[in-house]
Parts: sequence; C-alpha cells; structure tokens
Amino acid sequence: MDLGPTTTAVVGKVFHIDSALSVCLRCHMMRDQPPAEMAPLILIADDNVDTREMYGHYLNMVGYRVETAKDGNEAILKARVLHPDLVVMDLQMPALDGWGAIRELQTRADTATIPVIILTGHDFKAYLEHSALAVGAVSYLMKPCFPEEFQREVNARLTARRNRTAGAV
Repeated sequence: MDLGPTTTAVVGKVFHIDSALSVCLRCHMMRDQPPAEMAPLILIADDNVDTREMYGHYLNMVGYRVETAKDGNEAILKARVLHPDLVVMDLQMPALDGWGAIRELQTRADTATIPVIILTGHDFKAYLEHSALAVGAVSYLMKPCFPEEFQREVNARLTARRNRTAGAV
C-alpha cells in the first residue's frame, strides 16, 4: 500500500507520518544551500549555553556552519584560528566581555575585517546605537530576538561583506 512521499509504513499497525512542518523545514533547509564546506561560518560568542544552542541550531538548519564560544577570550582564539565570515557577540560574559573582545578583534590584522553583530539582553538602545558602531560592530540585536530576525541580520551583514569584498577586487 502506497502511503505517499511523506509517510513510511513500519511493521504492523505502527507507522510514521511526517508533519507538514517537518517537511517544509526539510525543504527549506535543502533549498539553495551551498555545499557544507562552502557555507558561511558564523561564530556565536555567548556565555549562555541555551542562547548559543538555539541560535546555532537555527543557523545550521538554514544552511550555515556554526562554531560557538563561551566568553570573549575563547571568541578571539576561535576567530583567529577559524577565520569566520561573521561573529555574533554577547556583551556581558565572564573573563573577557564582548566589548573587550570586539576591541581586540578590531586591532588584529587577521580578524579586523570580520564583521561583528552584537546580540545583547541589555535594553540600552540609545547608548548601544552609538557605542556598538564606535567599538567596531556592524550592527546590534536585542535579546530575545526571533530566529527569523536574527537570520535576516546575519544574511544582510554577510551580503554587505561580500559586496565590499567584490568592490575591492
């Protein structure tokens, strides 16, 4: 008996039916994705493991490669070794905070051109608008941030970086 392309019969009366959402997500994930080794690499630095996992899994799901760091020091080390296409940086982290990590990334020749998006839970928008750009970040987002909004900002900043790189050639 043919149960259709999204249904798989198992033994006896037990069977599995994919939900429309899971089928849509799989189709969305596979559409227009570069091969994994060519997908942009995003480094997410946040001391909150749930934040790293949530945004990391979402970016993986839509086709990006993701690495994570738990503080500013680890973010700098990983940025120097991995050369990510973009860094997403929390501001309040132990050891070295996001402000210090961004400053350090901006002063090093091997990381100075990596765009940084600040992702913070602090609601000081008026201060952040000026200071984020002053420290070297390309933009900022406030937590909680819907994954779709997060993805739009990542896409926009990667596109801007590609355009700058193409214009420099």
